[in-house]
Amino acid sequence: MAEKISIISLGCARNLVDSEVMGGILRENRYQVVSEPAEADIVLINTCSFIDAAKEESIETILQTARLKEEGKLRTLVVAGCLSQRYPEELTKELPEVDLFIGTGEVPRIAEILREFHDGKKKRLYVGIPSYLYDHAVPRLRTTPSHTAFVKVSEGCDHKCAFCIIPQLRGPHRSRPIDSVVQETAMLAEQGVKEINLIAQDLTAYGRERRDGTTLYGLLRELVSVPGIQWIRLLYAYPNYLEETLLRLIHDNERICKYIDMPFQHISSPILRRMRRGKSGSNVREAIHKIRQAIPNVTLRTSLIVGFPGETEEEFQELLDFVAEAQFDRLGVFKYSIEEGTGAALMAEQVAEEEKERRWQEVMEVQVEISQKKNEALLGTIQRVMIEPLDGEETERLFGRTQAHAPEVDGGVYMDKGKKMVKPGDFVDVRITQAPDYDLVGDILDA
Repeated sequence: MAEKISIISLGCARNLVDSEVMGGILRENRYQVVSEPAEADIVLINTCSFIDAAKEESIETILQTARLKEEGKLRTLVVAGCLSQRYPEELTKELPEVDLFIGTGEVPRIAEILREFHDGKKKRLYVGIPSYLYDHAVPRLRTTPSHTAFVKVSEGCDHKCAFCIIPQLRGPHRSRPIDSVVQETAMLAEQGVKEINLIAQDLTAYGRERRDGTTLYGLLRELVSVPGIQWIRLLYAYPNYLEETLLRLIHDNERICKYIDMPFQHISSPILRRMRRGKSGSNVREAIHKIRQAIPNVTLRTSLIVGFPGETEEEFQELLDFVAEAQFDRLGVFKYSIEEGTGAALMAEQVAEEEKERRWQEVMEVQVEISQKKNEALLGTIQRVMIEPLDGEETERLFGRTQAHAPEVDGGVYMDKGKKMVKPGDFVDVRITQAPDYDLVGDILDA
């Protein structure tokens, strides 16, 4: 009988794609992939270690799963991904209950590594220099709803941001060829996918290291012609390389969501210099102006960091004023955490945890008012909504997303079921009737 394996994927969508690829490879190698760890012979935890909270979640998940081994229900426990890549030696010493540690570059070898282990090879640690990048020919066992998928167009990062460990965990930036991404998208469309979300560590740098003319603009020009794909969304774009031709294409093509996720991190020029972001505060404002001028109805999401080493009260107030000024549609705020191996970890003037918390709260209080006003502006409007599965035991309502709501990170639209028969992946027109802080409520037209 086929061995049963359960995959627990933690962290970001980029990690999820790795988990789906490992699932596809394992299924092709005659493993039975099951959803419940308690039913599995093998559990693979694909970990995240980007910030303290992610590391804590990864360790907690490992320890909880290890109890299944103690109870005799689990034969093999595998820890993969960023945590293994970052702390290989420490983990092998501190977690004897884990059988295998696999780094970010070993994704394509997962079945081979498991076979070696079960054949008696004593090696526990498989961590090397990350160089792997999947392509359209690699099998994927998708775990997202059938109508939406993430497509990773590149891997790694060449930026040297002082707070970030990602280049050490994922290696240098490397991009897939355009034809590989297009072929994968076409295969997904044939499977019923209507929305693809393009992801990378730095989406706007896509193709630049190839030096063969590959660009994000060129990729999008090809993707908009793939039959069946109705929404193409851009996630994780760095505020560089905002060519007019790219912005014009986003504006002009109805299949490309008017949605850009671009982390600015801060507005204070001294902080940005210490962060090694390569941008000044005026550059950030110019980028925002350029995007909104080119795409007037754009949904702009960003992320910010509060409590970066040396951030003064004056610099924080500048950030707070900037949030009120910029009126971002979506905003995520991180409290800076010390990450060993990064430049910022060695900086003086670390900000106290309670001060980070206060600053985080103040930014979120400003943003919730902005979100409320933006939602209220939609009252009475008709929005095109893609129906999503609704978790839990909800029976009377439907849930969906507009172009302005990215999967997993944004809210969405709640609707009464009414009489119209709809299923996940269907598009409906919805009149917005209520505007809470982050989600919307509406009625399906002709329901």
